[in-house]
Amino acid sequence: MDRTLTSAAGALPRHIAIIMDGNGRWAQRRHLPRIAGHRAGTQSVKSAVRNCAEKGVDALTLFAFSSENWSRPAQEVTQLMELFLSALQNEIQELHQSHVRLEFIGARDAFSEKLQQQMREAEQLTAANPGLHLNIAANYGGQWDILQAAQQLALRVEQGTLRASQIDRALLESCLCLSALPAVDLFIRTGGEQRISNFLLWQIAYTELYFTETLWPDFDASALQAALDAYATRQRRFGGLTVAHQAQA
Repeated sequence: MDRTLTSAAGALPRHIAIIMDGNGRWAQRRHLPRIAGHRAGTQSVKSAVRNCAEKGVDALTLFAFSSENWSRPAQEVTQLMELFLSALQNEIQELHQSHVRLEFIGARDAFSEKLQQQMREAEQLTAANPGLHLNIAANYGGQWDILQAAQQLALRVEQGTLRASQIDRALLESCLCLSALPAVDLFIRTGGEQRISNFLLWQIAYTELYFTETLWPDFDASALQAALDAYATRQRRFGGLTVAHQAQA
């Protein structure tokens, strides 16, 4: 993940990550069951994917189901799993025809075998597609991601194929999810909350953060453009100085 001192002015983020928050509140405000909000949110997913692909964004990572979401009421979790499966079945051909490459990140072994099989088939079908790289974070947590990377390296040390002194940032990063993709440039959270919520903790170290009150089912093309416009005004330093500050020094 190469990071260089740059201005984002006029630039398009190569990699966008989104916490899609507000489905439940959207439904409650309309006196509907929470699952209605999740169903409405799938339309915003389609809109975001389509618009990112059309604009030439390289990668889009969506936080669909966190490792903490299992604590929700059992009925809601069951409905979410059913919605997840039906969305996969209904949308995969359109994604494939749009040259989108689909990948899932997270501990998928917690899902049903039927859902895991659908995930594998979707990844295999779209693996060679050259367009937008769409990542769905499902049963994912940033702490889990760092832990599983540490466990991979610890196993190699235990097996004698790696010395502890050889472990550096680049090696640890190579064991994390999304390591083959550009660093996340823009993080978006809808729904008014201003938290990271255990999402891509390592990968967003120098990401530009954008929070909006818009609930996810209402996050349309104009809302995405507002986020992109805000990103284009940012001066990205990555811990360094701007060109002007460097000249003064």
